[in-house]
Amino acid sequence: MPFRWSGRAVQTISTGALSALLLTSAMKHFREPRFFAQVVPDYLCRDAPGNDPEAPRPGPGSADPGADPGSAGPSSAGSTDAPHDGGGRPLAVMTRLEWIAVSGLLEAGAAVVLLIPATRRAAATAVSGMFTVFLAGHVAALRRAYGPTGTPTERRAHTARLPLQVPLILWAWSLRGVPARTRQ
Repeated sequence: MPFRWSGRAVQTISTGALSALLLTSAMKHFREPRFFAQVVPDYLCRDAPGNDPEAPRPGPGSADPGADPGSAGPSSAGSTDAPHDGGGRPLAVMTRLEWIAVSGLLEAGAAVVLLIPATRRAAATAVSGMFTVFLAGHVAALRRAYGPTGTPTERRAHTARLPLQVPLILWAWSLRGVPARTRQ
């Protein structure tokens, strides 16, 4: 007797797989924030453009000898430790590292909420929206990679990462539907 996959079983497995992917990505946000740093658009960051989230920060009493006191480098007002006006960027409400942490928390929360059948439809819609919003970051990273400071490795990585968002969006969207009941 052949095994038949019901629509509900397929949806449950698919939901579990997407949830596992989201949870793995969420953990990576905190273990390797540098991986996500280039995907956060500069216009959202109140710290200096291109600020490295894992760069060592000088202590309160030390000064960075190579930094200009008026610059937005890591040891000045543009650091992630001090507020900054965003350099005329009205959407710059958090630092790059804060955006990475918040998106990691959102992914972890979405991973959990997707597994609850009563909230699955709303969670799948929200995850589709989240992946769609992430497109802006991937486009910004791709533009930076093909800019004057981009490296061949960055170009390859971001050229591959951008199109991967489309199947993720479609996958999350597909979990919104209620599987058809199978006839017995």
